[in-house]
Amino acid sequence: MIIVYKQSGEIVQGDKTGDEPLSESVKAYIKEKYQKPGNVFLGVVHRLDRPVAGLVVFARTGKALSRLNEMFRKGEVHKTYWAITKDAPTVLMGTLHHWLVRNEKQNKSYAYDHEVPNSKEAFLNYRVIGHSTNYYLWEVQLLTGRHHQIRCQLAHVGCPIRGDLKYGAKRSNPDGSISLLSHSISFMHPVSKKRISIDSPLPDEPLWHDIAKSVEK
Repeated sequence: MIIVYKQSGEIVQGDKTGDEPLSESVKAYIKEKYQKPGNVFLGVVHRLDRPVAGLVVFARTGKALSRLNEMFRKGEVHKTYWAITKDAPTVLMGTLHHWLVRNEKQNKSYAYDHEVPNSKEAFLNYRVIGHSTNYYLWEVQLLTGRHHQIRCQLAHVGCPIRGDLKYGAKRSNPDGSISLLSHSISFMHPVSKKRISIDSPLPDEPLWHDIAKSVEK
């Protein structure tokens, strides 16, 4: 397997834009580093939205891909996200529980406080772990994997992610990113049985570094 830092604006897999995806860049890196002849296999285990930065896991063999897919399905891969919002929630630590409906045409999800037709139940745990003069830093753990789940649920409780115009932020970030980071990944290596724990570097933006200093170690 290989774990890579994705910058905001990069796509994990190819799409209709025709932009080179991160998966192809990683293939080229593996081919050069290990002098691989022919085509390089790389399996996409999970994805991040284009404006989101942080850690992405890829599988380097078919066997690893099937094992990692199973681990993700069973919830054995623990991912933690950091998010920056302008507003703070009423309760600084807790669980958000909603029903989400995905609108394919709009590429957007809508959250409801009760079950509605075509909805999927969504849970996440959160706590506010830091703040700057004007912003709050959230630590989020997904308990389900729904479309735009963190973006949608935080917006639904009145705390849209900084820069996320689609979900109600008042202004965009200068670089087109949203302030959501796939911050850490932890899992038991399926072969060595050793615990793998990796933290992401912070995006190259002063606010991220300033607000991270407020987090108690």
